[in-house]
Amino acid sequence: MVANWVPAVALVAAFLFSGLAESIVRNYNFSVVLKNTTRLCATKPIVTVNGNFPGPTLYAREDETVIVRVVNGVQYNFTIHWHGVRQLRTGWADGPAYITQCPIQSGQSFTYNFTLTGQRGTLLWHAHITWLRATVHGAIVILPKRGLSYPFSKPDFEEIIVLGEWWKADVENVVNEAMQSGLPPNISDSHTINGFPGPVPNCSSQGYNLNVQPGKTYLLRIINAALNDELFFKISGHNFTVVEVDATYTKPFKTDTVFIAPGQTTNALLTADQGTGKYLIAISPFMDTVVAVDNLTATGTLTYQGTNSLSSTSLTTLPPQNATPVTNSFISSLRSLHSNQYPANVPSTVDHSLFFTIGVGVNPCATCVSGNQIVGDINNVSFVMPSTALLQAHYYNLSGVFTDDFPGNPPIPFNYTGSPPQNLQTVNGTKVYRLAYNSTVQIVLQGTAFLAPESHPIHLHGFNFYAIGRGVGNFDPVNDPKNFNLVDPVERNTLSVPTGGWSAIRFRADNPGVWFLHCHLEVHTSWGLKMAFLVENGNGPNESLLPPPSDLPKC
Repeated sequence: MVANWVPAVALVAAFLFSGLAESIVRNYNFSVVLKNTTRLCATKPIVTVNGNFPGPTLYAREDETVIVRVVNGVQYNFTIHWHGVRQLRTGWADGPAYITQCPIQSGQSFTYNFTLTGQRGTLLWHAHITWLRATVHGAIVILPKRGLSYPFSKPDFEEIIVLGEWWKADVENVVNEAMQSGLPPNISDSHTINGFPGPVPNCSSQGYNLNVQPGKTYLLRIINAALNDELFFKISGHNFTVVEVDATYTKPFKTDTVFIAPGQTTNALLTADQGTGKYLIAISPFMDTVVAVDNLTATGTLTYQGTNSLSSTSLTTLPPQNATPVTNSFISSLRSLHSNQYPANVPSTVDHSLFFTIGVGVNPCATCVSGNQIVGDINNVSFVMPSTALLQAHYYNLSGVFTDDFPGNPPIPFNYTGSPPQNLQTVNGTKVYRLAYNSTVQIVLQGTAFLAPESHPIHLHGFNFYAIGRGVGNFDPVNDPKNFNLVDPVERNTLSVPTGGWSAIRFRADNPGVWFLHCHLEVHTSWGLKMAFLVENGNGPNESLLPPPSDLPKC
């Protein structure tokens, strides 16, 4: 597939001028269908939206309302999560199955209705049930309010770049076999750039191509939609200027390598300032521990206008798979723009100071191959998905669905990044942590060394948070807070907790509802590395959850 900026620009231009009318509602129709798709020289049916992989892009402006009617035409239960959208008072539209809604059953439909209040930039949408998001995902582009410009030099063109993973096997079979065996699932067979892996051993697969004009500047909207891999992104001979992550503006900084975790987005400016020719676009995984990953590099090509089709491609060297210094450098360079127009409103006081250990454990499993099953946990609790959505149980005051006793600290302190305890078992439960409306929350996310320490991209639904600190080893509650950045920390919805280390975040619980927090490595989510916050209503209707829509799916 040859990417061409002309139709993209025409589409955005048409969208911009269509907004001259009074309407501030953007309507979309999503038809969930199977589509026979060929990659890696093999064809299989995949679940798609409107037959597209990646799926269609949602365009809207800040503060506009988006309505998406989803019709489920496949055999699987289905939901869509609008990743990073705040969903202020509209938790019914957030999308995670059995957390905010029961799934859309085969042959049924549901209309998601939400407003993009105070948000602008790049986000993503994806399926949020089992592993269907492997092929069901796409971009959300939120343009600034009419009359407002970007807080950086206006690009000549914009390009959406969605990174993903591809399995030759049916992905649902992959995860189901793993859950039944109690063992890790098979890794993917390749990575993809806008749905294409590029040439790989034994298959000259098609690759993504970006056509550019010399001297022009491009805003790349980079999205990591991969299931289980944090990724490096690089283009031979070119540098990037990062200006936004997770739909929040940052202080601009230059880099030749973008590090991006599943669920994260990065907007970066690229100027076509090299000589006419072809330049390799490449992505590869980051993993600085012993956990297996798909180590196949996916490639595409940046091609200058006027380049001879027979020209050779300028190559690039990607960071080593375990290049922790590269990831640390990229993450430490991220700072909120913190301007008068876009301030960093970091909570200065904390009502709830939480300490969450995150990792994996081993529980007995009579039906598993080895008699044991690998599980994920937060504070030694492996989350059990309910059969009724948590938000419905909360709204209708249904008993027996969940308890509100999720522990704010580990039940038994230990040397989190040292030698693990002999007992690796966890407690199963459907537990939430209750927060009063508008209370302030600080969470220290502490990685552990159970089985194998690794980086965890943690995603919080319903909120943005400020990443105020991170470090290696065990968090020191006396000395580490002295180095917290409470002035201009990066604001985002997903962050990587370093391998054998910790990250600290703060946010204000100003959104009533039930909000999922989980590792965005899908394998860890499947294993139970997840929990939920229950944020109570505030005072009056403007601080309260809206009633459920009439077509909300039933379990």
